[in-house]
Amino acid sequence: MRFLPALSKVAALGAAAVLAATALTACGGDDSAASADNPYGLLQPGVLRAGTLTDAPPNVYLKDGKFTGFDNDLLTAVAGKVGLKVEFVGTDFSALLSQVNNRKFDVGSSSITITEARKKTVDFGNGYDFGYFGLDVPAGSTLTGFDQLAGKRVVVVQGTVQDDYATGKGLNPVRVPDYNGALNQLKAGTADAWIAPAEIGEKSAADSGGKIKVAAKELSPAPTAYAVAKGNDKLREALNKGLDQVIADGTWTRLQQQYYPGRPIPADFTPGSGTVAAPSPSAAS
Repeated sequence: MRFLPALSKVAALGAAAVLAATALTACGGDDSAASADNPYGLLQPGVLRAGTLTDAPPNVYLKDGKFTGFDNDLLTAVAGKVGLKVEFVGTDFSALLSQVNNRKFDVGSSSITITEARKKTVDFGNGYDFGYFGLDVPAGSTLTGFDQLAGKRVVVVQGTVQDDYATGKGLNPVRVPDYNGALNQLKAGTADAWIAPAEIGEKSAADSGGKIKVAAKELSPAPTAYAVAKGNDKLREALNKGLDQVIADGTWTRLQQQYYPGRPIPADFTPGSGTVAAPSPSAAS
């Protein structure tokens, strides 16, 4: 009789194991159904959760409490073509790519330049924009070019291609987490120059009340694209498809005109897959 409790315990454990196996089987069935309803592996079916920035106009920023800018407005249009709504969430650029790959966000939207190093962390869709490096300096500065930065105190946003550029040139840059931090260093006179995405640098200079000017521009070596988690090919392909559709229907051209009026498009740049042509500005308006 002394052994009956032990036997009862074994039987109970066996029954628990059967129940657990049954539960796992049921969960497997639920996951399969969820996969059919959520083909892109999104955090929430039908909603594209996008990590972006709040302080980088005209590319990505907050206006009257709404996320906007060229990149974000374009993503909203792209997602709409494949039946998705976009939920934007603000973050720091230095954390964005790892947050995308860790599935905190479904996609990263922040004028992210494609680089070989970044491809080790995330996958990229087709390029949707080109960009320039801008050299912002205090209004009274005598700096006029990128070749004059040796020995100067140069500020960059951490983790950006401008950070890579400055590091590659041996400039030992001062790294800050966001664009406001870089801008404040220039205004305070604690930095000699800020290497920025040119469009952001131009807008910041225009809004500085004459305290900052753009000294030079240089074409960035690679296009910008939306980032998705490694291996999420279905989402990447869907965004590529949607991008081609908004290029073909004139949305891409219209947004270029809206956010970058008068900016020439390099002759060797083609947005999207290259299989569709963007309408001329007059046709898209």
